[in-house]
Amino acid sequence: MSAVADLLRILDLEPLERNLFRGLSPQTDWQRVFGGQVVGQALVAATRTVDGRPPHSLHGYFMRPGDPKAPIIYEVDRIHDGRSFVTRRVNAIQHGQAIFSMAASYHRDEEGYSHQMDMPDVPRPEELPSEQALKEQLMPTMPQAIRLYFERERPIELRHADPMRFLDGKPRPPFQSVWIRATAPLPDDPAIHQCVLAYASDMTLLDTALVAHGDTVFSGEIMAASLDHALWFHRPFRADEWLLYTQDSPFAGGARGLTRGRIYTEGGELVASVAQEGLIRRRRRD
Repeated sequence: MSAVADLLRILDLEPLERNLFRGLSPQTDWQRVFGGQVVGQALVAATRTVDGRPPHSLHGYFMRPGDPKAPIIYEVDRIHDGRSFVTRRVNAIQHGQAIFSMAASYHRDEEGYSHQMDMPDVPRPEELPSEQALKEQLMPTMPQAIRLYFERERPIELRHADPMRFLDGKPRPPFQSVWIRATAPLPDDPAIHQCVLAYASDMTLLDTALVAHGDTVFSGEIMAASLDHALWFHRPFRADEWLLYTQDSPFAGGARGLTRGRIYTEGGELVASVAQEGLIRRRRRD
């Protein structure tokens, strides 16, 4: 089974009862569930209870690490059904305890004022080395943690505008840009593309908080975890076409890093915005 087929399978939640769904995790050697998976599955659960209006925002908190060997139960609270907006709350539960809580809002299409920030000028994805080329070129020199990450087949392809930052350890201004897309075609249902982007939006973002320090979450020296996650959908898009995920970190302190992201189509349309705070704690050497 391809990585994208596996992602679509885990996003296809099993309905258990009204407002109650069950999700599974891919069987990998990960010690905890990937945060983007929980965000994506929670959005699927909420969307299954809505009348077809698309989501425009979600806000979630991670409370406990997820157990990849156990199913996750998603309980949806239908807080509000209005003429313009619908609001849902979702709790993700494992072993009788909430591991994640999210609120999502849905809005019917409506005309209004429009503006956006311009897409930054970065190399296009075809100008950057593919993941396969990067593996062949850099794998022998990569630290083991980074090598294991790149060796896995993933449903989302990443092309970093500055891949050398993983190797030279030099501090840089707290910005990075990454092209992302699903590694295989997705069904045409817009809800699937929104949920796949919710999954992908948790990838690489927290690492931006370490760019200014010449470090990375792949380092064995860093304990990293998402604490909260917010995502706003602005326009329709396809998650199986290249999207530029441009990221910055305005602050880090107190073992936490704040990161923000903007997601553009290749044509320069801003389709989503992201914000996240995460734990970036240096491991103690006893």
